[in-house]
Amino acid sequence: MRKIKVGLIGLGEVAQITHLPILESLAHRYEIAAICDISQQLLAAIGERYNVSNRYTDAAELTKQADLDAVFVLNSDEYHAECAIAALEQKKHVFLEKPICLTLKDAERMIRARDEAGVQVMIGYMRRFAPAYVSAVQEVKQLGKINYARIRDIIGANRLIIEQSSNVLRPNDLPKDAIADKQERAQRMVREAIGDSAVEFQTAYRLLCGLGSHDLSAMREILGFPKRVVSASQWNGGRFMNAILEFEGFNATFEMGVDQQRRFDAHIQIYGDQKAITIQYDTPYIRHLPTTKITEETAGEAFHRTVDRPSFKDAYTVELEYFHDVVTEGVAPKTTIEDSMEDLKLFAMLIEAMKASAPAK
Repeated sequence: MRKIKVGLIGLGEVAQITHLPILESLAHRYEIAAICDISQQLLAAIGERYNVSNRYTDAAELTKQADLDAVFVLNSDEYHAECAIAALEQKKHVFLEKPICLTLKDAERMIRARDEAGVQVMIGYMRRFAPAYVSAVQEVKQLGKINYARIRDIIGANRLIIEQSSNVLRPNDLPKDAIADKQERAQRMVREAIGDSAVEFQTAYRLLCGLGSHDLSAMREILGFPKRVVSASQWNGGRFMNAILEFEGFNATFEMGVDQQRRFDAHIQIYGDQKAITIQYDTPYIRHLPTTKITEETAGEAFHRTVDRPSFKDAYTVELEYFHDVVTEGVAPKTTIEDSMEDLKLFAMLIEAMKASAPAK
């Protein structure tokens, strides 16, 4: 098996808890050959922990390292397109954490750069790689008539899980100009995506791009793209929302919010006439908590409820094994730029429906 050399851009929370440990556990497939962050503290600590000598504060410089096969773009959403395009221009394959970016224009720029370079870009929707989810996708195809579906993600703030389960390095040496640049980019990109909007709609859009991208991306693969958003609303300053989505022959509800409880309630439920299928997720911040498939079925006079846990292997690990095949064997990514653009389009539809339902000021 060919080992590929990768460089990581962004050494924050998700990289520390997930990507770095998994890449280390997949040492027969990956070598961490370069790291980049604007924090010198993180560069020193992570570089020493994972024995990486090639350390950069400039992402573009990392992408120029000649021996890299692929670049992992793990930094903040506002910089995804810039860093991915820099890597593509150096003909590096790209693993890009969700969301792909904040605007359709930037996604289109990435497509052009990818096609000119002749390499691949894979978006990190790890829930869609969970073995239980993959099994459910196939089972839903055999379900026949769908009566209803529910997409739910009501979770506690990530820090509530992380502070009990992980030791995350949080630097205090971030340059002030970098913090200001991040804020300016976010405001400009959200305006481009949804127009001049009240702050609650901007907050809702960012939540959709973050947490919501997992739910709606998985929903699209298993159910398709909705015909329309029947209605949508937001409250608590855009931090809670719900919507009714119309599909061919049935409706689905989508509900999402973040509170201060230490629990993770995320699932997709699909109801047929005689069978219902649920994909139940758990927090990704504790590795190896399994995604399960729950099947409820009526056969004659009996009702059966079955819980299927195909594997303890976490979805992130399956995802990175898949990306290795993308790079080394030419496997086509399941989660492409084009696929992710459908999320951005749906987010904009949801925001427009929220605006339409908001009381006049």
